[in-house]
Amino acid sequence: MRINGQYFETIWVDRNNKEKIKIIDQQKLPFHFEIKSLSTFNDAFSAIKDMTVRGAPLIGVTAAFGLYLAMLDKINNEKLPDFISSTCEKMKTARPTAVNLAWAVDWVENELRGVQSAEEARQLAFDAAVKLKAMEVGYSNSIGEHGLQLIEEIAQQKNGAPVNILTHCNAGWLACIDWGTATAPIYKAHQKGINVHVWVDETRPRNQGSKLTAYELAQEGVPHTVIPDNTGGHLMQHGMVDMVLVGSDRTTRTGDVCNKIGTYLKALAARDNNIPFYVALPSSSIDFKLSDGINEIPIEQRDADEVRFALGKEGKTQLVPNGSPVANYGFDVTPARLVSGLITELGICEANEKAIKKMFGK
Repeated sequence: MRINGQYFETIWVDRNNKEKIKIIDQQKLPFHFEIKSLSTFNDAFSAIKDMTVRGAPLIGVTAAFGLYLAMLDKINNEKLPDFISSTCEKMKTARPTAVNLAWAVDWVENELRGVQSAEEARQLAFDAAVKLKAMEVGYSNSIGEHGLQLIEEIAQQKNGAPVNILTHCNAGWLACIDWGTATAPIYKAHQKGINVHVWVDETRPRNQGSKLTAYELAQEGVPHTVIPDNTGGHLMQHGMVDMVLVGSDRTTRTGDVCNKIGTYLKALAARDNNIPFYVALPSSSIDFKLSDGINEIPIEQRDADEVRFALGKEGKTQLVPNGSPVANYGFDVTPARLVSGLITELGICEANEKAIKKMFGK
């Protein structure tokens, strides 16, 4: 997608030095656009942990490149399998909730299985990371094409009036290298000339909606309005939302969806007002090992200062009185029964085990 008219992805190999990986610093957006270089495993690990990069697909791809950077530091073949194994296990600890992280690490580790030399490991890890990145971009593009059909159906019913879509957090191209998941159908619709308008939840406490989703929609010229997190229900009651479209950090094989905290409440409001609630996600975000999202998905509890302070253009502002305890759960789980459908790279399916198994096979 574009920033100031120039095409970008959120992670790429430095064209002058393949031992450096470039990323957009998402902590600085929307007020400052900065590109950072990752040169070591620790650089990549820290970028994931401190949310310089965020969003499930991007986290996975960053982890893959981080493993490649780790192989650059391995200068001899002594205990190479142990080094690979321990490095992969450490990378998985960067953040607990998004399944793409472990999925990508396992994918790269499998590619490195049986390597004979550090040089071979470096090349295989690099090739694996590049391939994984291309896969995720392809997934997002396909999700956009499948989701576009849903928007087109609503647009036909509205006879030119705007299709109003509510989204939560940032499941855009910034989170997914290019196109995004929840935003991919929106971008496809906008490029096709369909009249779309997006209600953008601010998404406290880190404001990924008001800072990131609004930023990228504005860069693409997509009409949108930023709203406080608790406004969605009111809009739905008054016929101002045609569909809810969100992403996922981890979805079980039974269709339970774990996404940014507050998603569950949007699903409840959508059900109460007979509004379709769709989840856009690549298969890399499906945890086929889990069946009970509420009890089995680990929910990240983040630093209380994310709630105590708001970070704006001029710096941090304290919001919470000194001494007041803070709970900062990063995600919640929306039960499958509240999900109208899953928009994946292979098509749209119902949020249940039978449909998911049919879509993705064994």
